[in-house]
Amino acid sequence: MVGKLLVRGMLAGIAAGLLTFGFARVVGEPQVNQAISFEEKAEAAKGETPEPEIVSRDTQQGIGLLTGVLTYGAAFGGLFSLVFAYAYGRVGALSPRALSAWLALGAFIALAVVPNLKYPANPPSVGDPETIGTRTGLFFLMIAISLAAMVFSLKVRRRAAMKLGAWNGSIVGAVVFIAIIAAVQLSMPTINEVPEAFPAVLLWKFRVAALGMQAIMWATVGLLFGALVERSVLTRVGGRPAVKSA
Repeated sequence: MVGKLLVRGMLAGIAAGLLTFGFARVVGEPQVNQAISFEEKAEAAKGETPEPEIVSRDTQQGIGLLTGVLTYGAAFGGLFSLVFAYAYGRVGALSPRALSAWLALGAFIALAVVPNLKYPANPPSVGDPETIGTRTGLFFLMIAISLAAMVFSLKVRRRAAMKLGAWNGSIVGAVVFIAIIAAVQLSMPTINEVPEAFPAVLLWKFRVAALGMQAIMWATVGLLFGALVERSVLTRVGGRPAVKSA
């Protein structure tokens, strides 16, 4: 079962990567180009010499971007399929499509929404190069905390549902998750390195585009993977789900 699911997950991730690439080229890259132009003008005003390009912009926004999103999509699509294989049959009588959609929504919240609320993506010319290690570490720490909080809140939800019902149990689990994330984000250090002269509209559009890429990636993985698995016959073998080709 796992091998077949892994292939389906990677295929869904590759398809998601292609859609994400198209969105990034049309919506995201124009914001990056404007940010680079702003950075070049700021350096020229200070009399600084522009650093030579190691990789051209054409390569960055072409084959480089495509390779990056396809690799990301295939990798996370494979991981998604492994999580699905573990969760299927353990989280109630959800159909493959429903479970896949819920897992994708959870991944989008835990891996994209929560960390970006505290440490949103920044375009070129925003951020101090000397703090990039600290900012990266805090971002991944926020992801780890978000995943741990989600797993914990799901356990709380399961126990609460036994006493209060599924709907009320879900509300309790959501409240617990939000409370944990709010407390953690308030306690973690805030980083704001946006130059005063940087256009606020450009910053907003860039961050919306970055979050939009994640939304397209996870929506496609969740919906397409569920559809691919739904085409197979799911049976129980030794108490665990297995896949037989239809």
